[in-house]
Order: sequence, then C-alpha cells, then structure tokens
Amino acid sequence: MADKALKQALAAGTFVTAPGVFELISAMIADTMGFKALYVTGYGTVASHLGLPDAGLATYTDMLGRIATIVERTRTPVIADADTGYGGLLNVRHTVRGYEQAGVSAIQLEDQEFPKKCGHTPNRRVIPLKDMLQKIEVAVDSRRSDDFLIIARTDSRTSLGIDEAIRRGKAFAKAGADIVFVESPESEEEMQRVCEAIDAPLLANMVNGGRTPLLSAERLQSLGYAIGIHPAVGFLAMGAALKHAYADLAENGETTSAVELHDFSRFNELLGFPEVWEFEKRYARQEAANAAE
Repeated sequence: MADKALKQALAAGTFVTAPGVFELISAMIADTMGFKALYVTGYGTVASHLGLPDAGLATYTDMLGRIATIVERTRTPVIADADTGYGGLLNVRHTVRGYEQAGVSAIQLEDQEFPKKCGHTPNRRVIPLKDMLQKIEVAVDSRRSDDFLIIARTDSRTSLGIDEAIRRGKAFAKAGADIVFVESPESEEEMQRVCEAIDAPLLANMVNGGRTPLLSAERLQSLGYAIGIHPAVGFLAMGAALKHAYADLAENGETTSAVELHDFSRFNELLGFPEVWEFEKRYARQEAANAAE
C-alpha cells in the first residue's frame, strides 16, 4: 500500500524534492539521502531496461516489474510515471490498481495520445480534455486508499499553448486529481501563471537540458509549487561518469586516479552483503555442530 508520509508532507506544506531513479542502484543510493520522495522516471527506466527512447515502447508489465522492485528495496515514498495509463479506461483502472498494490505512493498519468513521447521532446499530441477527465475519474474511483495520490499531467503547453495547459490543469483539479502537473512551461513567468491559476498542489519538472527553467527548491516553493522532480539528474550523471571511467580504462589499460569510484566496501554494504555473510556464518556453524554430533 501507499506510504502516507508523502500525503502528510504535502498537507503540512513541506516542499518535496524528488530525484529521478531508474533502476536499483540509483534508487538505493537516493534512498539514503533523506529525500521526501523518489521519482521513478519513465525516460530513465525505459533507457536502462530496454535501451530505447521514451516513446511509448515500454509496456505496463515492463514498468510495473521494475517499479515494484524499487519500492520493495527502498523506504522512501515513491512517485511513479505511468505514461497514459497504457491504454483506455480499463487499462487505467488496471494500472492504478497494480501500482497501488506494488506500494507506489503517487501515480502520474498524462493526457498525451498513445503512444506517448518524452515531455521535453517535440511532436507531442494530446487527447481531448473530456477523455482525460474520464481517465482521472477512473483513477480516483479505482484506488483503494486516499493515501495513494493521483498526479494528472498535461502536455498541451507545447502544441496548444500555456492558456490551454492552464485550462486543463484547472479541470484536472476539479475532476479530483490530488496533484496537477503542467508539463514544460517555457519561462518563469509561465510557471508563475500556472501557480496563480490552479488551486491544487502543483508539480514542477526540472529536466536538465529541458524546456523549463531550472529553479531551486526555494524558488519553486515561493512560486507556489509543492513538488519538484528531477528525473534526468541520475541517468545523466551516470552516463557522464561511465563515459569518463570507460574512456580512462580504454586509454590507459587500467583505472587511474583521474576516475572517482564509489568505495567497494560501502557498495557491498549498500547491497546487503554483510547480511549474506552473517547468514553464511550462522549456518556454517550449525553445519559444523551437526557434523560433530
């Protein structure tokens, strides 16, 4: 079931900064950092699992399996990308129930046509507003607990303009979405307009290299946002680190001091090796005692 800590943080007016995680190493490291939530990014998860663009190619099963494992291996509330709900209204119901059963704390659903595209890339098209409102209604009706939050995202800014994006965001809040996500506003002024117009907790998407200005948590909160997700910081940092480390190895035939590596013993601790070793010692002692009898 959902971790109620995320809902409680929002109710208390605590700003939530959520780093993007996309597989277990990124999730388990971020889990130790004291964040109020982790954000399972669709872009990063599809890239790490399939090596493909975030273009509607991953299935519900692809995503749920990875999200469920991330939830299981971390203690921080998880916000998870669910694209368009992977189909029609029946698919939305199935997706909401599956994500909630997996222990996700907030599910993100968007108004793009299927198959969707990454929110900071071109050529996105959205479904009619009435169709998205039905998806929100189904999502709200399908959840088992109010602690499981529904995030409704509109991608209409890029193709239809900021006025339409705000109109949709207001309608999403009225339809029962717990959090409204207006994707890719293109200036701080547009972000301010979103916050002034929509009476609901708002989510800002801070994509490194994306269309929206990158603002601090303090500035986002002052504008009126409740959550700031940073979906790309993890996989872009990983990509840069791997490129540097592999280039160093290719050039020198060994890893030199130019490469910063995670301490191996601490990495073992992160993954739980000490528990494995203690288990092995315990049962090795029992086997020795049984052999001596």
